[in-house]
Amino acid sequence: MAAFTQTRTTVIKADAAAIHKLLNDFHQWGAWSPWEKLDPQLQRHFAGAEQGAGAKYSWEGNKKVGSGRMEITDSTPDRIDIDLEFIKPFKASNKTIFELKPTAGGTELSWTMTGKRNLAMEIAGKLFFDKAIGKDFDKGLADIKHLAEG
Repeated sequence: MAAFTQTRTTVIKADAAAIHKLLNDFHQWGAWSPWEKLDPQLQRHFAGAEQGAGAKYSWEGNKKVGSGRMEITDSTPDRIDIDLEFIKPFKASNKTIFELKPTAGGTELSWTMTGKRNLAMEIAGKLFFDKAIGKDFDKGLADIKHLAEG
């Protein structure tokens, strides 16, 4: 199985704490996650901690959104680690990491997803998924930026 990594980064004119609040609480993801907007009937389920390590979120949606679950496994002021499991339309287990670094004029926010793919998904990833995920990350980062700077 081939490993993959997808990262997108932006600079936000806000302090890391304001950005961290948007990422560390799955209840806030509806305001910025690009996938939340693809299904008006999306069913969301929250469990575990209210926010931070131990917070859990699962979803069931249309073909565009599929179903899956996430859990924040570690949360510090400068990093949030998430275990991400897709169930439909395909099964995959990935890691998502948000990193926040102070920079001139604000905070640099990086959004990374890593995982492993079988041969078929590796080919599909290079042809389609990597571009699509990159665009989705860019949309999400733009919405986080808008919320944090607003």
